[in-house]
Amino acid sequence: MGEVSADAVSLELLEEARKTVRRSPLGVIKTPMIPCCQTTLPLSITCNIQLKLENLQRTGSFKIRGVANQFARRPMGGHFVTISAGNYGKAFAYASKHYGTKGKVVMPETAPESRSRLIQSFGVDVERVPTSCLMNVVNRCVQEENMTFLHSYDDLDLIAGHASLGLEVLEAMPEPDVVVVCCGGGGLLGGVSAAIKLSGCDKTRIYGVEPEGACTMYKSFIEKKPVGMDTKSIASGLAPPFAGRLPYELCQHYVEGIILVSDEEIKAAVSTLYRSGLVVEPSGSAAFAAIINNKIPELEEKNIVCIISGGNIGKDELANFPD
Repeated sequence: MGEVSADAVSLELLEEARKTVRRSPLGVIKTPMIPCCQTTLPLSITCNIQLKLENLQRTGSFKIRGVANQFARRPMGGHFVTISAGNYGKAFAYASKHYGTKGKVVMPETAPESRSRLIQSFGVDVERVPTSCLMNVVNRCVQEENMTFLHSYDDLDLIAGHASLGLEVLEAMPEPDVVVVCCGGGGLLGGVSAAIKLSGCDKTRIYGVEPEGACTMYKSFIEKKPVGMDTKSIASGLAPPFAGRLPYELCQHYVEGIILVSDEEIKAAVSTLYRSGLVVEPSGSAAFAAIINNKIPELEEKNIVCIISGGNIGKDELANFPD
């Protein structure tokens, strides 16, 4: 697929992708959105915060939305390779098994071993390499094994599928004041922000949240172009080595700003959510971490949506978080 610009992303395209996602044989679900006031979560500000619980989604994260649209628009029987620290890889492997396609996930060595084993259980090959070597391995697979590269965040079909999450948010809260979304390569943030803004919510402020040690989109906003960096964070799913080109363009159009949180703030958010009965991985907790640490401006008396993006965390990993 050739490069496309943000201008190619229309509301009609996103609504068509939502239809594809909803009728996908992969079983994507409409996840619940619950008010914080109906939980035991501690909040220091007076506002209406709604949590969109994608940790309850099929395969444990929002990624299945984009994968459902991506695979629906690829030829059957393909041989695909991708890069993932876990959540996209899990959704990719789940779809590969369903569609009967061959696949390989190239993972950074920093990703939890448990995620590698889970992906392999779907019959997909996994190759673990240093982060700096990820694209070299993909290029080898494409050139020597005739595999097709599926991008885990910089892909129009994927982003359009993720946008179904933004359209679902508007069904529950038609005019949110603030929406807070985690950001890794930017596919989710780009899709959700486009869906909300193209639906006419001009006054809604949308913020992306990145780890301090993996702030590629934050730096891209400063440099006014997508950039890369050596990333390191406990939130491995938010630590790709570079920001996506199309996600960057969409974020430039529709996102108010990028907020940074520390790994310690992310760890504390995981523990706080867990104590209230919500199992959420570090990457999925970043948006919530930004809110409870007062990183988002002007939230008092506002209607806020916080995307809880994933819950793929094992008992062994949870043991490393504070009580």
